[in-house]
Amino acid sequence: MEQGDHQDPLDWKDSQVRQVTQVRLDLRDPQGSAAFLAGRETLDQPDNQRGYPGPPGSDGPQGQPGSPGTASTAHGFLITRHSQGQDVPFCPDGTSLIYDGYSLLYVQGNERAHGQDLGTAGSCLRRFSTMPFMFCNINNVCNFASRNDYSYWLSTPEPMPMSMDPITGEGIKPFISRCSVCEAPAMVIAVHSQTIQIPSCPANWEALWIGYSFMMHTSAGAEGSGQALASPGSCLEEFRSAPFIECHGRGTCNYFGNSYSFWLATVDHNEMFRKPQSETLKAGNLRTRVSRCVVCMKRT
Repeated sequence: MEQGDHQDPLDWKDSQVRQVTQVRLDLRDPQGSAAFLAGRETLDQPDNQRGYPGPPGSDGPQGQPGSPGTASTAHGFLITRHSQGQDVPFCPDGTSLIYDGYSLLYVQGNERAHGQDLGTAGSCLRRFSTMPFMFCNINNVCNFASRNDYSYWLSTPEPMPMSMDPITGEGIKPFISRCSVCEAPAMVIAVHSQTIQIPSCPANWEALWIGYSFMMHTSAGAEGSGQALASPGSCLEEFRSAPFIECHGRGTCNYFGNSYSFWLATVDHNEMFRKPQSETLKAGNLRTRVSRCVVCMKRT
């Protein structure tokens, strides 16, 4: 060291340590010593650029199952069953009673008829009256039981008096069919065989009741209404040539000769697409040409 040069004692000591370390590494592993020094130089350099991101890791373990959700709201379907008798009918198995009443078929006012689907709740009125409606005009005036309007009700097997005089008051009650409005958990349909054989319900449907295929009806003034053949109202459990009775605003009810009922007829496979053969059926033989039906509810 030349005179006048001054060196920090710590720097001199660090230099001596490096020299001794270099000698030891050279004696043990010349290649390793070079790598060691290269690493030291790399560490002494500024930070290099960031490398590329590695591949994504594997999915973690599955979490715990969540708590069950709330139950869905039940959707009820209303159907109506008519006893065609004096007793209130039972609701079919799997359904529940909503209310009972009297079987309204249709009404006629101002010489126009308006019918009720016998499979719906509208055909089961809670209370009976020979005139269950009134009419109103633009003069802010309403009239009740003041003109020749009609109401028609499903009837019972109760025989009329021999005199065929109109029945009135409490004497009307035995002639009016009772009904029940029932709530079903699934859809309900009617299936018609168009034969005298009772049809089967579709797969995954169950039978509620069997009957006869009722289509339509007319009476005073050739007015009337009909039933949708898919509705349970088109499958009446009893067949009668006169299944309904006519009532008037003056408080009387009776059967009349201009009342007609229309039923789905049987059709043989060999008679399809051919001219129907005229036929007249007498009492005791009427059911031989009336189609049978079954009311079915979808299984849930």
